Amino acid sequence: QVQLVESGGGLVQAGGSLRLSCAASGGSVNAMGWYRQAPGKQRELVAAITYGGRTDYADSVKGRFTISRDNAKNTMYLQMNSLEPENTAVYYCDADVPGAWGTSSIWGQGTQVTVSS
Repeated sequence: QVQLVESGGGLVQAGGSLRLSCAASGGSVNAMGWYRQAPGKQRELVAAITYGGRTDYADSVKGRFTISRDNAKNTMYLQMNSLEPENTAVYYCDADVPGAWGTSSIWGQGTQVTVSS
């Protein structure tokens, strides 16, 4: 069974940087993505990346966040620069897992990112 484990969250001052990691174990994954959920708000897509490396970003993070992946390590990353207090949220990674009956989506447990002003 494929599992995702996020790491790299923490507390940072506004203008600072953090790098999140999402490691997949137990099998291969296809497209992956980072989502976030702030208190009282719906979960939203931050960035996504296909197995081949094609990327997509939410408008609010373009130019500041960079998504990448290392397929050999089955790991995805999110480099977050110029962080703002509005970026405070629990960040989750998501992955599409191929199976005999189609593709399913799995989630990690989330990692807290807190940006202080």
